[in-house]
Amino acid sequence: MSAIYNFCAGPAMLPQAVMQKAQQELIDWNGLGVSVMEISHRSKEFIALTEQAEVTLRKLMNIPKNYHVLFMHGGGRAQFSNVVNNFLGDNGRALYLVSGQWSSSAVTEAQKLAGEHSIDSINIVEQVNGLNQVTLPDLYAIDKDYRYVHYCSNETVDGIEIFEEFTSPWPVVADLSSTIMSHEIDVSKYGLIYAGAQKNIGPSGLSIVIVRDDMLKLPSLPQSSIMDYRVAVEYGSMFNTPPTFAWYLASEVFAWLQANGGVSAMAEMNQQKAKLLYECIDNNPFYKNGVAPQNRSRMNVTFQLVNDALDSEFLAQAEQAGLVALKGHRIVGGMRASIYNAMPLAGVQALVDFMNNFAVKHS
Repeated sequence: MSAIYNFCAGPAMLPQAVMQKAQQELIDWNGLGVSVMEISHRSKEFIALTEQAEVTLRKLMNIPKNYHVLFMHGGGRAQFSNVVNNFLGDNGRALYLVSGQWSSSAVTEAQKLAGEHSIDSINIVEQVNGLNQVTLPDLYAIDKDYRYVHYCSNETVDGIEIFEEFTSPWPVVADLSSTIMSHEIDVSKYGLIYAGAQKNIGPSGLSIVIVRDDMLKLPSLPQSSIMDYRVAVEYGSMFNTPPTFAWYLASEVFAWLQANGGVSAMAEMNQQKAKLLYECIDNNPFYKNGVAPQNRSRMNVTFQLVNDALDSEFLAQAEQAGLVALKGHRIVGGMRASIYNAMPLAGVQALVDFMNNFAVKHS
């Protein structure tokens, strides 16, 4: 059977080596004769796994000592609520930068919890020569005080990515769900980073939170203990039973990343993959992309067929060729190729070859 390349935006493909190891260990993990899903999360074996996972993640991202690493329930949407509940007590205000569907959803959730009077938002995407381009505001020129400023580094639906690590007079809270460990960042510039696992970390149901000490001193709103960052710190992310299998797979992905050159190697490969695919789109009049080059996502490449009447045929033939999950999000349509860390260069090359052949046959 020919190779199958999964371009799903999330839950996304995992590294093949990780999946093969998980398959081998599924019913006998660590020589215990049982699955990692079946042992106590408080057993010495599982505690050793969680400790190693944190050590490896800290090395991969060069996380400073004054930051806590939490393995939390839920995905990115859960953190939309958690950020507000943990940091916006005592009549606090927050600023949200809106660059697409996910950052807009974060605003909506924040307003539900804190009220519209406590949440300000700025649309930072504008049309320049018919292309979507991000223009970051001068935050130091804003005559207000905020507990934090929130943004999403990469909009998976819109194919828009923000590469700048901008400065802010307030702590920066970043949704890195689809870019975490795809390129190097300076963690010390952030008050809090969160990421749903199902793109570059592991399976869905788990999220990583990296939070600076001083953020935990901000007043919180009333909330459930299970979503309280302070409680998570106190209990080592085990206030109740965590998603143990997801944690196990995340630890294996971290080990795979480390064994394959770390984040810097991933960044180089991701740049190469994105360049290959965008050059195909730009050099072939059969396809188009509506994002300014400096804001084109390296993780989620959105594109359209100039003749959208061929969309269904394109998707059907792509699937027959082993290129699956290329249909764009229902809100924007078109196509979307998600090329996270686990997608090999060979998968992108196979897509480019298919796109070029399809264009020749239908031109």
